Amino acid sequence: MLALSGAPLTSAQAQLPDFVQTVKEVSPSVVNISTTQKRPKVAQGMPPGGIPQFPEGHPFNELFKHFYEGQPGGGMPNQRPVQSLGSGFIIDASGIILTNAHVVKDAESITVRLQDKRELPAKVLGMDERTDVAVLKIEASGLPVARLGNSDQVEVGEWVLAIGSPFGLDFTATQGIVSALARNLPDDTYVPFIQTDAAVNPGNSGGPLFNTKGEVIGINSQIYSRSGGYMGLSFAIPINTVTQVADQLRMGGKVVRGWLGVMIQPIDADLAKSFGLDRPRGALVAQVQPDSPAAKAGLKSGDVILKFNGQAIDNTAQLPAKVAATAIGSKVELGILRDGKEKTLSATIEKLKDDQASASTPTTEPGESSLGLAVQPLTDAQLKELDVKHGLLVRSVGEGAAGRAGVRPGDVLMELGGVKLESVSDLKTAASKLKSGQPVALRLVRDGSPLFIALKVE
Repeated sequence: MLALSGAPLTSAQAQLPDFVQTVKEVSPSVVNISTTQKRPKVAQGMPPGGIPQFPEGHPFNELFKHFYEGQPGGGMPNQRPVQSLGSGFIIDASGIILTNAHVVKDAESITVRLQDKRELPAKVLGMDERTDVAVLKIEASGLPVARLGNSDQVEVGEWVLAIGSPFGLDFTATQGIVSALARNLPDDTYVPFIQTDAAVNPGNSGGPLFNTKGEVIGINSQIYSRSGGYMGLSFAIPINTVTQVADQLRMGGKVVRGWLGVMIQPIDADLAKSFGLDRPRGALVAQVQPDSPAAKAGLKSGDVILKFNGQAIDNTAQLPAKVAATAIGSKVELGILRDGKEKTLSATIEKLKDDQASASTPTTEPGESSLGLAVQPLTDAQLKELDVKHGLLVRSVGEGAAGRAGVRPGDVLMELGGVKLESVSDLKTAASKLKSGQPVALRLVRDGSPLFIALKVE
């Protein structure tokens, strides 16, 4: 028989966090949220989608009609309550609760269950779908309150704790670490997400993400999954972003955001090199909206915004959130890189309208791996339709630098290496100046959105 003796703890194991006391302290401030709403219900005996449809005059039409109309309910759709579950946490002893907007959107009734098993009706004080934040109110007093931390101080690698109701299992605690910061997700312009590997599943939405001090540093909001469940990629809205939104919702029920009026895009290694940056950083201005604060400040397409009011912009996800959180009428300094030189511009932030974006990011997709493309000048009609003053329409893309860079048929080439492309000869001139292995910026318009890509001749 082999006897195994306990091995001594290593220094790393001895430093693993013990969340027992933290869970005891913070759990009372976490709540379960259930909502009901009515959706059309297919009558009993009827298949999803209703009575099967066949071409007019088909004999099966009458057969199925008589069969399903003989079922209970007469084949007619009615309304049935649909219940969904989520989580939240108390931030004020008077009954103020934070959660995700998608948890309570379209709800006809909302019920909050506290850790002491009390169930109370809740009303929505306000919600903001752009950041996925909602503020609820229950009629109670003396409630336990969650302590809010500072998400700007969160670091990659630190331990975190998530508490919520995954799949309706109340007050489930899971732990992990911060995997990344300022993560930009599709269609979430205003949220620089905190990425973690803490287990988060359906039902966790709206619940708090704590640090080891027991402070809320984010709201668990999304997961990346191919199965519908946890796969190690969880995303939380930074609590600083949440409080900026929640404060406005509590005061007026809606959110007022700042507007700069630029379309921006990320900078990869090749683009960074082409602009003379030491590394990929900042937000590349792809387009400046006419009569916008950015235009009035003198910002131009091709500028790289490195700082916003003294704060460094390391990636594009940070700029829209910072602009949106800036008070209307505030003067801000923009630290930019233009033609290889750094300079500072001053802009006055204006109010964002519903159909605008504070600083938006065009949608891009990776393309397929001399220039290797055929182009033609734009006609007057095309210039008017595309709302551009010049450009070359890409007819086809073959093997070569353009194809490797991701240029596609239908793209409109606007500028290459600082040379404005008004004719085919302009493109030839610009291409002749390219140096092997040296990336240069190619400005183009794709599907109505401006875009920079790095083009490199090998």
